[in-house]
Amino acid sequence: MPDPFGPVCGPVRCVWAGGAELGEGLLWSVRQQALYWVDILACRLHRLDLASGTHREWTFAENISALAERAGAPGLIVTLRRGFAVFDPATDPEPIYLHQPEAEPPGNRFNDGKCDAQGRFWAGSMDFACEAPTGALYRYDPDGRCTRHPLGFAVTNGPTWALDAGRLHLYVNDTVNGSTYRADCDPATGALSPLQPWNRMAPGDGVPDGMTTDALGRVWIAHWGGACVSCHDPVTAEELGRVELPTSHVTNCSFGGPDLHTLFITTARFGLTPEQLAAEPLAGGLFAVSVDSPGLPANLFGG
Repeated sequence: MPDPFGPVCGPVRCVWAGGAELGEGLLWSVRQQALYWVDILACRLHRLDLASGTHREWTFAENISALAERAGAPGLIVTLRRGFAVFDPATDPEPIYLHQPEAEPPGNRFNDGKCDAQGRFWAGSMDFACEAPTGALYRYDPDGRCTRHPLGFAVTNGPTWALDAGRLHLYVNDTVNGSTYRADCDPATGALSPLQPWNRMAPGDGVPDGMTTDALGRVWIAHWGGACVSCHDPVTAEELGRVELPTSHVTNCSFGGPDLHTLFITTARFGLTPEQLAAEPLAGGLFAVSVDSPGLPANLFGG
């Protein structure tokens, strides 16, 4: 029997080799049994039906970076460059904005995000040039309230959540500085304690990008520039194992498939040299690997 905190993974396979400039925003739809993800720089939303292999895509007038399904309505809540919007792929020609935070500098854009178990959508912002420390973390509630947590990160990634001795923690990445922080998170209100350092990637191992949590509470982190996804103990941050990828810029990871035992992984072509692109023909592809423990179903916006 495998160690419950030692991940056992199968071979990595490429399930879409379309070469995204900046793949991100993974979402497994339990009700559709389909996978969504985005190409932020191409302003494109992708959908793959695993059973049939049918792939669809939608191109927008601005960047799309993260998404979640809506509980009380069809379609998705998404983050566009300037804020939160709704989009129903079956009926809407374009996303419709719900809220654009006034505090965001003009040089910023929204980046990674997902819903918590209470149906609130959390999303981080970043400096488009990845230089100015202007990123924040936002919580958009189903009743339309939007709460801003200033972080001072140039690039905000995550979040994800895990329990420690019955206490819920939110994890968020300061990508440029290679660090992951965590904070106590009140499940009822969404209030956060001050961020505390939790993990820092070693030099030469890339920097933390998107992340997710499995059913055992382990935290999985994509390494931009590190060609892997690493799995960590949620308390000590000890690395428990990793999935190696055939391309350098690994951007996001999320569990899906009928039994939630498949870890899907997005990657990027952006930032690679011509020599690297020639050596990494699957850069920007979507990958999948079977994992011993299932993930958790994606939370819906609105509960």
